[in-house]
This record gives sequence, structure tokens and C-alpha cells, in this order.
Amino acid sequence: MATLRDPEDGCSWDKAQTFETIAPYTIEEAYEVSDAIARKDLADLRDELGDLLLQVVFHARIAEEAGAFAFDDVAAAISDKMERRHPHIFGTAEMAGGMTEANWEALKAAERDTKGATSALDGVALALPALMRAEKLQKRAARAGFDWPDPDGPAAKVAEEMEELASADAAMIAEEAGDFLFSAVNLVRAYGIDAEQGLRAANAKFERRYRAMEAMADGAFETLSLEAQEALWQKVKAAEKASLS
Repeated sequence: MATLRDPEDGCSWDKAQTFETIAPYTIEEAYEVSDAIARKDLADLRDELGDLLLQVVFHARIAEEAGAFAFDDVAAAISDKMERRHPHIFGTAEMAGGMTEANWEALKAAERDTKGATSALDGVALALPALMRAEKLQKRAARAGFDWPDPDGPAAKVAEEMEELASADAAMIAEEAGDFLFSAVNLVRAYGIDAEQGLRAANAKFERRYRAMEAMADGAFETLSLEAQEALWQKVKAAEKASLS
């Protein structure tokens, strides 16, 4: 990377990049790693992990050129963090129950406090996908006691938000749509389901079924009436259920 960004002999594209221009590629590569894992393609996972590692190297090189930090500092920082967050492994601390989610979050909260955090919501990254960020915000609030005791509360809230969305005027409909989605995440969370993973599974199911309908229609799906398309949808669903029984 140092060679690619060499001021004299480097690549013009690589030299022109900044943290901001590279960030979207970093996010994209992380998703491609996740996709390779979901497909259980270990050869592709190896390649995608390399692509993701390149992103770390790229950012570290830009920072080194600015005199901020280098790749070795990045590696040292994460090593220090892992030791700090596993005091029962690398130190002498006692940790009842081992590394539970509650213990992990308590260690992270202590770190945020040392950095001057003033809210339980501090540190929830703005750049996270909205669905994932909604769940993280809700979990942080829940750990402070701001949560319903069972799914009935969030279910009622979803119904309320649906009514408000249906009656919203043009000026408020986008806001009400956001409120509805936020409440839906909260309801899913109440059932112990990861909203991001749940929606990914739903996306995959829809894509699988839609492609099956297209195959059944033999290239003429778009010419069918809505009723005929719905009939194909039900046929695909029935075939899936039959294959699982």
C-alpha cells in the first residue's frame, strides 16, 4: 500500500483516496465476507477476508501518512482491548458465569465511562444500517430499564403506529413510517429475534419464491394478471411446504 500511494511512482487512484472515499468500500467488503459465510463458501471467504484486510491496511496507511497511527498501532490497540475485555483470561479477575452477554456489555460500558460517556446511547455508531442501529439503541435503553416486560407492549405500539401511518398526511407520512419500522424492530426484539438476521432471511425467502414463480411462468410472469401471479405465489409456497414435510 505504501508503494501504491507513493507520491512519485504510486497509482493515481490509490493516491487520491481518503478515509471518506474508502469507507463505502470497507462496508461493502464486510458485507461480502458475511455473504461468503452465509453461502458456506470457504474459498470465497478466504478471498473476501483478504479484501477486508486490505481495507484495514488502506486506512492505516492513510493515517500513517498523516502522522496519526500505523498498522502496528491498530493491531496493538485491538490486542489491548481484547485483554482488557477478558480479565478472567488474561488477568486475575473473577467472572461469574464466564463471558456472558451481560458481562461483555458491562465491560464495554465501563470503557465508555472512562472515555467520558454521558448517555447510555453513546457509542452506537451513526453509520450502522438503520435496522441494526434501531435494535442497538433499544437494547441500550432496555439495559437501563426502559423496556416493556413482555411482547404485549411493543405489539400494541406496532398497532398504534400502523394507525398513525394510515392517517398521516403528506408532511408526516415519512416520519410515521419510520416510527412504525422502529416499533416493529422493538416487537421482534421482544421475541428474542435479531431484526437484521430476520429480515435477511425474509429477503432470501422472497427472492427464492419470486424466482420460482418466474420459472413457472416460463418468461411470461410480467404479462400475467395480479390474480394469476398470486396463484403462482401460493403454488410456490405449497411446494415448499410439501418439500419440508
